[in-house]
Amino acid sequence: MTQDTPKTPLLDRIAGPSDLRQMPDDKLTLLADELRAEVISVVSETGGHLGSSLGVVELAVAIHAVFNTPMDKLIWDVGHQCYPHKILTGRRDRMHTLRQKGGLSGFTKRSESDHDPFGAAHSSTSISAALGFAVARDMGRPTGDAIAVIGDGSISAGMAYEALNNAGTSGRRLFVILNDNEMSIAPPVGAMSSYLSRMYATEPMARMKVLAEGFEAALPEPMRMGAKRARQLVTGLTGSGTLFEELGFDYIGPIDGHDMGQLLPVLRAARSRATGPVLIHCCTVKGKGYAPAEASVDRGHGVSKFDPKTFAQVKSSGGPPSYTSVFGKALLSEASRDDRVVAVTAAMPSGTGVSLMADRFPARVFDVGIAEQHAVTFAAGMAASGLRPFCAIYSTFLQRGYDQVVHDVALQGLPVRFAIDRAGLVGADGPTHAGAYDIAYLSNLPGFTVMAASDEAELTHMVATAAAHDSGPIAFRYPRGAGTGVALPDRGQVLEIGKGRVLEEGEDVAILSYGAHLEECRAAARMLRDDGLSVTLADARFAKPLDSDLVMRLAREHRALLTVEQGIEGGFGSIVMHALARAGAFDRGLAMRNICLPDRFIDQASPADMYADAGMTALDIATAARRALGAEPTVVPLTMGRWADVSTG
Repeated sequence: MTQDTPKTPLLDRIAGPSDLRQMPDDKLTLLADELRAEVISVVSETGGHLGSSLGVVELAVAIHAVFNTPMDKLIWDVGHQCYPHKILTGRRDRMHTLRQKGGLSGFTKRSESDHDPFGAAHSSTSISAALGFAVARDMGRPTGDAIAVIGDGSISAGMAYEALNNAGTSGRRLFVILNDNEMSIAPPVGAMSSYLSRMYATEPMARMKVLAEGFEAALPEPMRMGAKRARQLVTGLTGSGTLFEELGFDYIGPIDGHDMGQLLPVLRAARSRATGPVLIHCCTVKGKGYAPAEASVDRGHGVSKFDPKTFAQVKSSGGPPSYTSVFGKALLSEASRDDRVVAVTAAMPSGTGVSLMADRFPARVFDVGIAEQHAVTFAAGMAASGLRPFCAIYSTFLQRGYDQVVHDVALQGLPVRFAIDRAGLVGADGPTHAGAYDIAYLSNLPGFTVMAASDEAELTHMVATAAAHDSGPIAFRYPRGAGTGVALPDRGQVLEIGKGRVLEEGEDVAILSYGAHLEECRAAARMLRDDGLSVTLADARFAKPLDSDLVMRLAREHRALLTVEQGIEGGFGSIVMHALARAGAFDRGLAMRNICLPDRFIDQASPADMYADAGMTALDIATAARRALGAEPTVVPLTMGRWADVSTG
């Protein structure tokens, strides 16, 4: 793939935000054009979040030109739109490493730069964090203003409203910039926006609202209604104030988030005059300035490497279907036979695969937006009524609804079916999106049934099992990416709850795999057989209820037992060890090893490299087995999954 390197004479003069503050306004507009070209060029080589970053190019330039960053704390909600910000804050020469092993994160990251005061990757945290910085400033800490940039999707989440309420009540000086890329500014409303931006630059803040309403009243219909709609975003309020004003914020907007002639005077006026919390409503276009992204369905939200001239993305070669698509088809199959089956997702219908069901049964699929807590309790309510809800949420995002999983689902024994995508390590998105904890945080809940698919056929069976399970909550996990290529059944079979399966029989060592690391376990078993060792390989299928009969047989008939899981310490391996300890298995000298994720965060890389970093390759598993059998020198663990040779011979 070849491309032309964009010419960036102004951007070449920017070493950091202080250089922006020396530029005249007309040059800042030209700089934004160069910055946009740079973002397109970089992401075409690395992949990543293109559309969201293109949508905030002018915002990034204007904020850094007006505010004294990094003394003033700029917090990007989610952080997936931060590529222009990274280029402007001294990381331009490393952008080619974006989302790669040893490279820049695709989100904001405190350890990466002083210009990233707060790390992110989950949504709706920015206002809470910004208020924390504002309190620290008022208590004498060496920090300036706090600016939160939050999207219209993120601000719909409950946490954002909790923060807005708290910030409005506190009355502290704080800036929230609402990046609204859902509504466009039509010409008449755009004219109002331009007028308001000039007004904000010259009038005292107390008079802004009155003057803006007077301007609205003078507009002819239907322009007046368009202007009123713009000022009442997200509220549904019919009164004179916006929701933000009711919460105690001075509301400014809407303004065109791509017009430096509006952004710069509004930000300067707000910075010079604000005494309390201010919300600045900017309307932007996701993918702005790159026609292929603007025209695509998702506005170029997440892209692989692409040709910047044609937007043709690099596609993976053919092969097995993804786990996500297998789940989506299995769910649709169950839904076509049972009208009690419904699906709930939190702003990820395509990402979770429930969009397949939505296409055929739209009235039975519910996208609740970025609201995982609500999604879980909503599903619980449907389960209590006799429906069969599948709550499809990524492992990393289900963490946000954990209280509801405990209190509203587990405590009441409600049969919510949790479909947990992106289980295990996920690659370029790094530790913020790793599904490392769900085995542990679900298995410790009474009454829960917890499964993990070892391949795509097993996933199909687990969907069928969950659909038929009405006696309590049930969850099944599966990884990101393609399956193993096994043959798929026409319809999933209902598995016997709490029963695993033995795939290969041996005598020396038993490997008990839980979930999608089974193929690495197969490879480890082959290595051990090449060494003359006899290996039993089993697929646990269930962490809870545990197949105790299988576990005890493996412990009784082998000299060593290894558990393997794509989760953190405290999960499946711990459950197995508790069962063995209760039965006195260790009293007879059983050698036991747990292969799991280490007690640290694994930085971004390919999934294979991340599991290698975690000490979970086939070679690591085989080495642990040999050592458990005394076939290699004595070792002690340095970190979970990593070993050091301490032999003296």
